[in-house]
Amino acid sequence: MKVVILAGGLGTRLSEETKLIPKPMVEIGGKPILWHIMKIYSYYGFNEFVILTGYKSHVIKEYFVNYYQRYSDITIDMVNNSVDIHRIQTEPWKVTMLYTGENTMTGSRIKKAQHYIGDEPFLLTYGDGVCDVNIPEVIKQHKLSGKICTMTAVQPSGRFGALNISSDNQILSFKEKPKGDGAWINGGYFVCQPEVFDYIEDTPEGDVIFEEKPLENLASDGQLNAYKHYGFWRPMDTLQDKKQLTKMWIGDNAPWAVWLKKGDKE
Repeated sequence: MKVVILAGGLGTRLSEETKLIPKPMVEIGGKPILWHIMKIYSYYGFNEFVILTGYKSHVIKEYFVNYYQRYSDITIDMVNNSVDIHRIQTEPWKVTMLYTGENTMTGSRIKKAQHYIGDEPFLLTYGDGVCDVNIPEVIKQHKLSGKICTMTAVQPSGRFGALNISSDNQILSFKEKPKGDGAWINGGYFVCQPEVFDYIEDTPEGDVIFEEKPLENLASDGQLNAYKHYGFWRPMDTLQDKKQLTKMWIGDNAPWAVWLKKGDKE
């Protein structure tokens, strides 16, 4: 299965970082969050990616074009005009970077990838969230469901600490960042049949939002399945999210880094 990654948004709530680079290229511990997401899929044997770019797409393209030089030992001979690569560090990845427009919405971006995906099931996620979901298990449940689309559902942590206050203003209990209100939300990490494209209108304006009519219509037709993920999930929406994820990575406490079971942090 190909892995389609939405990587074209502006990331306005991370404006401190995204003035110069697209949101998926914001780094966690020296590596773009896009790299972390791809490593998750690669751990489970999914190594063919279609990255849907938009805002500052050249940054993503240059990153992969220069991947060898970035992570390998090289000698540059300026006299003979040659470059020797000594210790090659690479990944078993095939990466297609598809420019889908600066202001195109998520659904329209996905629609533009139809030609590259063909008539096969595919995996789909956003370029700004990491989790430790077991991808093969999601696929297994998707197949058993017989639905067109399976969404990984998650219960996010609360953004703030919760207080229980008595009538006389005494704090009876405090819980730092508890789970939210118990509601399940869209955590990304989809499995899609090719029929999902039939639910996305091909508009010249590129204004179709995947999370609106396409998913709403799939649900109303009984074609949207949920895989409930009870483990770790975290989006990188704000600078604080970035700092927390980086702290977890540096402290060797990154639940999403399933590939580290193989001892590969480089």
